[in-house]
Amino acid sequence: MSNGIGKLSLLALAASLSLTSCSRLVAKTDDAPTAEIPVRAVRAMIEDVPLEIAAVGNVEAINSVDVKSRVAGPIERVAFAEGQNVSKGQLLFTINREVLDRQAAELRAVSERDAAMEDQARAFLARDTAAQKQSQSEAEVAVKLGQLGVISGQRVNQLTTARDTARAGLASDKATLAAAESTLKADRARLAETQLQQNLTSVVAPISGRAGAVLVKTGNLVRDNETTLVTLLQLAPIYVTFGIPEQSLSEVQRLNAQYPLKVEANVPGGTDLDGHIAFIDNTVNAATGAIRLKAVFLNSDGVLWPGEFVHVSVRLRMDTARTVVPDSCIQSGLNGMYAWVIHGGRATMTPVSVERVYTPRDGHGLAVVASGIRPGDVVVTEGQLRLTAGAKVSVIKSATTQTS
Repeated sequence: MSNGIGKLSLLALAASLSLTSCSRLVAKTDDAPTAEIPVRAVRAMIEDVPLEIAAVGNVEAINSVDVKSRVAGPIERVAFAEGQNVSKGQLLFTINREVLDRQAAELRAVSERDAAMEDQARAFLARDTAAQKQSQSEAEVAVKLGQLGVISGQRVNQLTTARDTARAGLASDKATLAAAESTLKADRARLAETQLQQNLTSVVAPISGRAGAVLVKTGNLVRDNETTLVTLLQLAPIYVTFGIPEQSLSEVQRLNAQYPLKVEANVPGGTDLDGHIAFIDNTVNAATGAIRLKAVFLNSDGVLWPGEFVHVSVRLRMDTARTVVPDSCIQSGLNGMYAWVIHGGRATMTPVSVERVYTPRDGHGLAVVASGIRPGDVVVTEGQLRLTAGAKVSVIKSATTQTS
């Protein structure tokens, strides 16, 4: 009996000690301070933000010419190197002109012969013109004398017949001279055509540009206006073709009518080039809902290359003094967009209104805030998932943190 009472006393003592320890543990836990949540944050900034339309463009040569020969014959010489920059009027190819030289010599001889015949016809005309005048005068005198009975009618008839014969001979001389002149003119036209073909055996560059691959070699026979010898591309200035959404067309047209809109092209390697809109297509692509534009760039350094793809942006306007934060600050919830703003070391969920997101060349998007965040506010960029309203936070210092 005494043993049972002793065991009960021991159990009661143990329970009492246990309850005392638990109460002390609970009390210690309740009194412990709440841990701070580590986050990264930046200060909202004031910046001038451009309104731009970004797109991917394709570089195109403004002029592209397939150089062809206008005369047939074998290639005698290639006067340039493949891939070379050539100037307008620069000699590219020469075509053998031996056949044309022989034709020109023959036509020159024929022309000289016909020129001599023309001179002869002109001399005959001059002689017969003088004779016709003389016979005309004699016939007139004979007619008057015949009327007076001084000379016989037979003599009058002889002189008037001589006059008519001289007149007919004069008309024949004029026709002969006209035929000689026409023949000589035809000879000279054929000679001029041959001389033109002789000049065309020197094939020159019709534009300034860069030469592609030479498609014919020395000794190859080419046909007139058929065989492409080389293709020239104009590289400076140059086009970049790109598309914009049809929703932006009206504003682009309105602004471009006031002044040519600036277009910036970013090529691989980080080079930025400035150009302007030179062409807006007259129809919207029904499949893509985009309209094609062309921007012209000076490209004096040859950075842009036909066929390559580049990032372009059309600047519509510059919005000044706008509040911006990294777009990673902006969160979406059931009630709309919000951001975590730090006040007095505690996080506050703040509803925000965002006008748009702007992505500079560094690739880090910036949210242009219309309301909810003021310049200088410290806004959380990383660690939002662990935050609750009023939670204590500690800002992790890093190279990209801007809280000072």
